[in-house]
Amino acid sequence: MSVVRLTLGYIPLVDAAPLIVAREIGFAEQEGLSLDLRPSPSWSTLRDLVALGQIEGAHMLAPVPVAMALGLGGMPTRLDALCVLSANGNVVGVSLALAERMRAAGHPFDFADAESAGRALIAAAGERLRIGVPFPFSMHAELLYYWLGALGLEAPQALDVHTVPPPLMAEALAAGDIDAFCVGAPWGAAAVDDGVAELLLPTTSIWRFAPEKVLAVRHDWAEANPDLAARLIRAMWRAGRWLADRDNHVTASELLARPEYLNLNAELLERSLTGVQTISPRGEIRRTDGFLLFHAGAGGFPWRSQASWIAGRLAARTGLDRAAADRAARQVFRTDLYRAALAGTSADLPGASEKLEGALHVPTEVASQTGTLILPPDGFFDGRVFDPSAD
Repeated sequence: MSVVRLTLGYIPLVDAAPLIVAREIGFAEQEGLSLDLRPSPSWSTLRDLVALGQIEGAHMLAPVPVAMALGLGGMPTRLDALCVLSANGNVVGVSLALAERMRAAGHPFDFADAESAGRALIAAAGERLRIGVPFPFSMHAELLYYWLGALGLEAPQALDVHTVPPPLMAEALAAGDIDAFCVGAPWGAAAVDDGVAELLLPTTSIWRFAPEKVLAVRHDWAEANPDLAARLIRAMWRAGRWLADRDNHVTASELLARPEYLNLNAELLERSLTGVQTISPRGEIRRTDGFLLFHAGAGGFPWRSQASWIAGRLAARTGLDRAAADRAARQVFRTDLYRAALAGTSADLPGASEKLEGALHVPTEVASQTGTLILPPDGFFDGRVFDPSAD
């Protein structure tokens, strides 16, 4: 097998780990790939680099390929999601002043109950809540709109959502530019360590199993290079499986901490991998099962129903035709390429390419190639179930 050099972009976040592990542990090399990993300063820059063909692919926010398929964001190029790189991993944080008001009103900061946390946040925020997210088309934004909208706080009437780069979230909070944020690991924990924030909620409490990042490539590149796409998928699958082993978390955090990658303290990064979070400057600790997932329960599978959920949310908010948005979104989550790439491996793939989202409240065995696949709970905080065939 000839060695092929591919350039992949990423944002310095913990959930870029599959790319870094694939390169450093040798999973890419096993597939005859040499990965040139390039950090990017923003999601818009990263999106444009892929779309313009300056790099082959990228660690990308799951809603970005869907948004582009819907004509949102100003870039007409179609991007495909070859696989899901991670699920969950985000936190909602609030300013110290807002946290003090919430605590005074009796909120316990249990870091678990999305409904009580949301109602306490709305009550303490007053007339308007200003909240930072890393990018307009992101699960950060979609989960916030879903969560707060279900509790009666609608944008733009009473909710201002601002785009803030993840490393600057603590600074924006300290300067009073925002009251709260939703951001990926490790930047919520970093804001607590800086003494400017308290963590209110992991987004897994809003949706137990939300796709967070995908491996995105141009559609024309995937069609022209099916063998390379398959090699990339297999390398990411093996990296995700390695990351799912708790015995590897210390090594993973040390790899991520290197100056050429995240350039942050390894202990800070390990908290995200273990799900043990320090939620306040006073040192309060909370543990969250499934805080950040890379592999469990067919974690890399690009479910078309998840693309459909994202498309429905985007279409409703932007006034697009829901049926047309759904059709476009399903095409960019490439279950076909994922199945083909992992055929012949030990991966146990689900028999279906879509499912009811939010229907599982306990680990559940589902039909699969070997009959041993167990999907984790994926419920929404308000008990709703999304049926992709009904929209």
